[in-house]
Formats: sequence, C-alpha cells, structure tokens
Amino acid sequence: MRRAIALSCQGVEQGGGPFGAVVVRDGRILGEGCNAVVPNRDPTAHAEIVAIRAACAAAGTHDLSGAVIYSSCEPCPMCLGAVWWARIGAVVYGNDRTDAAAIGFDDAAIYAEMAAPPDARRLPLRRLLAEEAREAFRLWQAKPDKVPY
Repeated sequence: MRRAIALSCQGVEQGGGPFGAVVVRDGRILGEGCNAVVPNRDPTAHAEIVAIRAACAAAGTHDLSGAVIYSSCEPCPMCLGAVWWARIGAVVYGNDRTDAAAIGFDDAAIYAEMAAPPDARRLPLRRLLAEEAREAFRLWQAKPDKVPY
C-alpha cells in the first residue's frame, strides 16, 4: 500500500492525477502504475489500468487470478471493471470515493448511470445492426481454439 501511495504522489509530480496502484501476487509486485491521463492524453490511463496492463505483460497472461491490487484510492467504475476482467482476487485501497469527490474526482454520476436502465440514462445508447453484429459472436462460439476470458 505504501508503494501505491508513493506512486500517487509521483503521478502528481509527473502531471497526472493523484492515484497510484500496485498489483501483487505471491508476495511479488507484478505491475505498478500512476495516473497518466493528462500526460498520455489517454482517459483510460488510470493508475489501476496502467498497473494491470504492466502486470499482465509481466505475467504473460490476461488472467491475474490470485493477485491483489493495492490502490491509493477506491477504484472508479472503469477500473473496477478492469479488476473484475483481470480476475484479481481482492482490492485494498486508501482513500475512498468520497475523498476523491472532495478534490474533484466525483464518480457518482457514473455509478448512477450504471444503475439506471439503458433507456433512462443520460448518455444515449442506441442499438444498430444487431443481427449483423451477431456474426462475430457466432464465429466465437464455433471457434475450437478460443481462449475464454
């Protein structure tokens, strides 16, 4: 956790946001990162995403089962989704979403959007060419050598 906190300070010094994260498995750091949204001009470059990408590269797999992510702050919805997709087993964090909101990083609207039914969301969602889009799903289902995730 102290490394994640140090990375959060490093992120600020490097022009990013005040967030840091470390992915650990079997007592070893697999990946770490600090927020690089502004320096990288990448809205997905949150500390947890950066750390997960580094951990996956180091581990040679998309599956981080058995790992723990230490984050200087409670993960936002995007980062929490990445934690789930990476199969990380636990999240340990310092600041919470209320602390983040107090300094301008408020995810309440995103949480509210996700809880609302699609037709009641502020961000319009429109389905188009559903039948054509299913072709990739049919190909996936029939693929004998697919790697599930």
